Amino acid sequence: MVKASQNRFDLPTKQIIERILQAGQIHRQEHLHLASVLLSSQGITAEERRQINRIFDQIQNGRMKLVDDQGLM
Repeated sequence: MVKASQNRFDLPTKQIIERILQAGQIHRQEHLHLASVLLSSQGITAEERRQINRIFDQIQNGRMKLVDDQGLM
């Protein structure tokens, strides 16, 4: 179980962002991952930073759903 969710974050941040924007929802574990990436500035591009901020704005404004991690495998 844990290994499957860790593998999800082996994907490049860009692919994770694209999946979230396409799905219109974000899992709590993805939210934590993006917040961590954003705060650490681990080699993300200005575009990725803008998209992460856009996702967080959409969550705050109720335009994107934050869902529990059940069934994230």
